[in-house]
Amino acid sequence: MLQPGDFGANARGEPLATVLGSCVSIVLYDEGLRAGGMNHFLLPGRVGPGDVFRDSAAFYGMYAVDLLVNELLRLGSSRARLKAKVFGGAAMLSLPGRGMSRIAEGNVAFAFDYLAKEGIPVLASDVGGFRARRIWLFPDTGRVLLQRIGTALNLPLARSEGRYRRSLAALDREGPSVIFDDPAGKAREALREDGGDAEP
Repeated sequence: MLQPGDFGANARGEPLATVLGSCVSIVLYDEGLRAGGMNHFLLPGRVGPGDVFRDSAAFYGMYAVDLLVNELLRLGSSRARLKAKVFGGAAMLSLPGRGMSRIAEGNVAFAFDYLAKEGIPVLASDVGGFRARRIWLFPDTGRVLLQRIGTALNLPLARSEGRYRRSLAALDREGPSVIFDDPAGKAREALREDGGDAEP
């Protein structure tokens, strides 16, 4: 069962499952390889209109999609063969246009906008509304089963997603992470963090 921030992919036909409230899952499938996968992501804030690649809140969605695409490429997939399906983005505890519904709407808008910019066609979707969804992906066929969940789960699921969103927002406030592949680069960054001088 994928949790927020997770992704999974395989070419063995092993089903993948997750439960979505305001979060979104992008399912990617390569018919030629008979492989597929999905992610489960939530943006820490609403992505503004315009270029999703320039919005800091969109980073977490782009990262979630890139992890999934890269895993499928590692399995032997071709990016040109990838097809998508999109699920989630329910506004479970608020009226349309208010509160978490804005976050849910932003998650959905990001998914479609990003896939369009990446040239990955969307074959099917089930998004929005006010009820959570449980989905199962069968990676060898790309088939997705969807079950709408009763509202009794709305409050605990919304609380869980709220905690996850706050943790992402806290990371965002700490500033971008810098990753160096060489020891000298890591040493230079450590000096900067300690307030020392470092050679450029």
